[in-house]
Amino acid sequence: MSAPLIRGYEVVIGLETHVQLSTASKIFSGASTQFGAAPNTQSCPVDLALPGTLPVMNEGAVERAIEFGLAVGAQVAPRSIFARKNYFYPDLPKGYQISQYEIPVVQGGTVSFFVDDKPFTVRLVRAHLEEDAGKSLHDDFEGFNGEKSSGIDLNRAGTPLLEIVTEPDIRSSKEAAEYARALHTLVVWLGICDGNMQEGSFRCDVNVSVRRPGAPLGTRREIKNLNSFKHIVQAADYEILWQIEELEDGRAIQQATVLFNPDTGETRAMRTKEDAHDYRYFPDPDLPPLVIAPEWVERVRGRMPELPRVMAERFVTAYGLPEYDATMMTQSKAFAAFFETAAQACQQPKLVSNWLMGEVSRRLNAAEQTIEASPINATLLAAMIARIADGTISNNGAKQVFEVLWNGEGAGEDQARVDVVIEAKGLKQMSDTGELEKILDDILAANAKSVEEFRAGKEKAFNALVGQAMKATKGKANPATVNELLKKKLTG
Repeated sequence: MSAPLIRGYEVVIGLETHVQLSTASKIFSGASTQFGAAPNTQSCPVDLALPGTLPVMNEGAVERAIEFGLAVGAQVAPRSIFARKNYFYPDLPKGYQISQYEIPVVQGGTVSFFVDDKPFTVRLVRAHLEEDAGKSLHDDFEGFNGEKSSGIDLNRAGTPLLEIVTEPDIRSSKEAAEYARALHTLVVWLGICDGNMQEGSFRCDVNVSVRRPGAPLGTRREIKNLNSFKHIVQAADYEILWQIEELEDGRAIQQATVLFNPDTGETRAMRTKEDAHDYRYFPDPDLPPLVIAPEWVERVRGRMPELPRVMAERFVTAYGLPEYDATMMTQSKAFAAFFETAAQACQQPKLVSNWLMGEVSRRLNAAEQTIEASPINATLLAAMIARIADGTISNNGAKQVFEVLWNGEGAGEDQARVDVVIEAKGLKQMSDTGELEKILDDILAANAKSVEEFRAGKEKAFNALVGQAMKATKGKANPATVNELLKKKLTG
């Protein structure tokens, strides 16, 4: 898929995503990773880099990295190396971060998803294990004298991260956001990350550059720590236009790390972007190489859940869904379970996917809720869809039933509850052919001109007659039955 040019420039985007792994303890110590504790209550001597302390690898973090590598079809390195990434920030106790550089634990792989109903695949360069830094607290931190001041919270120091790096395959802010959504879905599905973006469990750095078509890659600027899909789009769009305007004004783009301000919708430079040599990487002498035997990989593989892409393929085969629908049905485990329960209950999988992608998702998105919060459960939705399928109600009538059910009205077993609403609202379709034939005879008699036009080959005349029938029955006639009877009368 090729994105349109913006003012004659091609956009090139790559993402680096920091995924906090769902271990109970930190990557090199036994300190807790629980969120929300009071500052500096979850940092131990190892995290504080006190003299004489040594890091010990967290096996659970390694297994989560293996699981991710298998899920994206990457190579899990049989031997990888930890390195020291040297830089000096107040929230980095050791003066370096333990990360991986030359030989990461996960190499290659792909993430596939849909953009505007079309399949799209992003290649991964790598995914490597590393420790998080602490956090600087500013305006909201109260100092010893009671005045507002700055402080350092080292609770996050040592929290296990998997940094996932893409190739520069992305060509628009929308593609970047959809990639991030797909990656978020995958890591949460696997259970290797809780995905809580507000708590910093899943945050993206977006590298943006622009170039004329066919030119070498432009100079990139890295937008740091974006923690919402909306911000990814806003920040990238602003940065793209800013870079184009700089180039059109004759100024060169300087490589830099920038921050996004969601209040203003603007990015601003934080510091000159470092290159790898600025960090003076070298192998960490306190950690031996990470060796992952094939047997360990197979043990992890054996306990992995059915992957979203595999489940989507099954939905295509077992339920006859289009690929796009199947992908949408596997946006989360809960959503997939809801679909499958409803589809099996009413034996109408395409209708179920239509309602889930349509009215159900629209309501949930408006309320910023997930499928777990739906006031209509899977079997209740299936009961309503069953009445569409058997012709009891029309699609328009179903929308009225849905509205009542969504508002929590009615009681009883699912099918009985739906039927009560249909009866109370007078939504049952007229399917009695005898009664309909009398109505149609009257309509044909009163619309002789339309009858002549249809027989002369004008299809619109037939639709007009159908409309008259629906009007005469106040929308209660079964459209399929009306169509069938009308054609018989007009062509018989």
